[in-house]
Amino acid sequence: MPLQLHCAIELDHLVVACATLVQGDAWLRELAGVPSAPGGSHPGWGTHNRLLRLDARTYLELIAPDPAQAEPALPRPFGLDDLALRERIAERPRLVHYVCRVPALEAIAGLDPGYDPGPIMSMTRGALSWRITMPQDAASAARRWSETGRLQPTLIEWAGGAAPGRHPVDTLAASGVTLARLRLCAPPDLALPAALREDPRVTRVDASRPALGAELSTPRGWRLID
Repeated sequence: MPLQLHCAIELDHLVVACATLVQGDAWLRELAGVPSAPGGSHPGWGTHNRLLRLDARTYLELIAPDPAQAEPALPRPFGLDDLALRERIAERPRLVHYVCRVPALEAIAGLDPGYDPGPIMSMTRGALSWRITMPQDAASAARRWSETGRLQPTLIEWAGGAAPGRHPVDTLAASGVTLARLRLCAPPDLALPAALREDPRVTRVDASRPALGAELSTPRGWRLID
């Protein structure tokens, strides 16, 4: 059954895992004909990122291990420590996940036994401050970043809500790239937020093999990332 959340949930950003940010930016330039913008580091998580604006409140995140940081005590986000994924992103960047924003994490976390978004972590970078659901041990991370687990969104709450300067896209220039469709190929019994069905960009397809794909409109035409 669809997961019913008691508050608004909206698509916030797509997550593309890269071996390095240099690789990710080069891939994006070749794919879409546009560069990514500087993001920043995630101290203590062992990662850093670059960003691309998709529309007024949605963006694409290129994320990679940060060689300037020591090995983190917690698992890197989005399965970046998984050896199989590292082999895959050595070939090319991969769309590995998506993040949805909510106005208040406490209002939705743990409501449904079929969907466990995980513990809530607080993070900051410059003027940005957010809380995000993220596994904090290796066993939880392995479940969360399995093929099926990746299809259930990570949840994020941005401090300040819609206030100017409180969301990454506020400082990103228009890129000419837009998200046409996010395809969630998922087993019929996988719990997903019902509110996502109201987003015309999000399509769920019942499938025995989990898969995630995004169709982008770019200056170089239609592109599929997976």
